[in-house]
Amino acid sequence: MKVTDVAAESGRGRSGAADPLRASRPTGLAIPAAGVRTHSMLDLGLDQHQELEVPSVADAEKPGWYTGAVTPGEKGASILVAHYDTARGPALMRHVARMKVGDAIEVSRADGSTARFAIREIQQVDKRNFPTNKVYGKTDRPELRLLTCGGPIRDGHRSDNIIFFADLVK
Repeated sequence: MKVTDVAAESGRGRSGAADPLRASRPTGLAIPAAGVRTHSMLDLGLDQHQELEVPSVADAEKPGWYTGAVTPGEKGASILVAHYDTARGPALMRHVARMKVGDAIEVSRADGSTARFAIREIQQVDKRNFPTNKVYGKTDRPELRLLTCGGPIRDGHRSDNIIFFADLVK
């Protein structure tokens, strides 16, 4: 399903969430459990098929932010994407298997603040069954979706997506 096909509201509100932050572009990513720390962030849009772009192979050590979504910490679902590996070898999310529910994902922001999220759910799905509405649907609080690849290689690419659903905690 294409990103632009999402119209349904998810209504997955949870009590106790941190107050939303003002808009501020993401500038870096830290995931202590996976050994990730980077001080860069690519801007990603949609390709000619209206599907989310991914970082290039040359940018395999950089995460990307989907600019069609809110900035991390704002009310709504912010979308980040990073490679597990490429044809050139391991990439930024190479230690994704170390991540578990409750782990921290920290996104540095242009205003000098850091949006801190806690992983609520991890889902690995075949790319052919990508849960578009669950990932891109509206939320009533600040949430983060971090997408990477996993699974076996099929037709030269990883067959699955691993999706981390996280809630703003600070």
